[in-house]
Amino acid sequence: MPNRINYDREMQAVLDRLAAENLRPRLLLHACCAPCSSATLERLAGHFDLSILYYNPNIYPPEEYHRREAELERFVRDAGYTGVPVIELPYEPREFYDAVKGLEDEPEKGGRCTVCYRLRLERAARYAAEHGFEWFTTTLSISPVKDPVRLNTIGAELAEQYGLNYLQSEFRKRDGYKRSLVLSAEYGLYRQDYCGCEFSKKSRGV
Repeated sequence: MPNRINYDREMQAVLDRLAAENLRPRLLLHACCAPCSSATLERLAGHFDLSILYYNPNIYPPEEYHRREAELERFVRDAGYTGVPVIELPYEPREFYDAVKGLEDEPEKGGRCTVCYRLRLERAARYAAEHGFEWFTTTLSISPVKDPVRLNTIGAELAEQYGLNYLQSEFRKRDGYKRSLVLSAEYGLYRQDYCGCEFSKKSRGV
């Protein structure tokens, strides 16, 4: 895509500025799972006062949702991220199904995914605004199958709406995704074989 924003460079400029000014603002990190959080936390922990938000009503079935949440908690603990709380919001799958109604037959990476991105990021932005966070972002951009343009565009729109800063990111850059594979192996993390929702599960035949 010509003239696409270099989200990794944008983020590094923010991190450099915070370091130069000796600032450590509060950031709410929306997380989908432990593997995606691993390299993301490693990149951000030295720059922000972090809290993790686990809000993923798209994940199906409930057993999968709870397994991913438990694995995220285990990784944060075992990796020594003391003082980084994992905040779990109520699991209400109906919120996802209502949001994507009429888009059930969309292909992966299509319009249904855009709605899902917005649903989760909007809840993260609202929580951040209600609880005194200055920044928010998501681990989703570490995935090679997620669209960083849509994620960052939605994040920036919501930041303006809620009076926040959105940390532009493409965490898969600088070998971020490869690093997540290394950390997953090191900590024995469960790595799911589909994105999370019922429709992605069916499309992968798992």
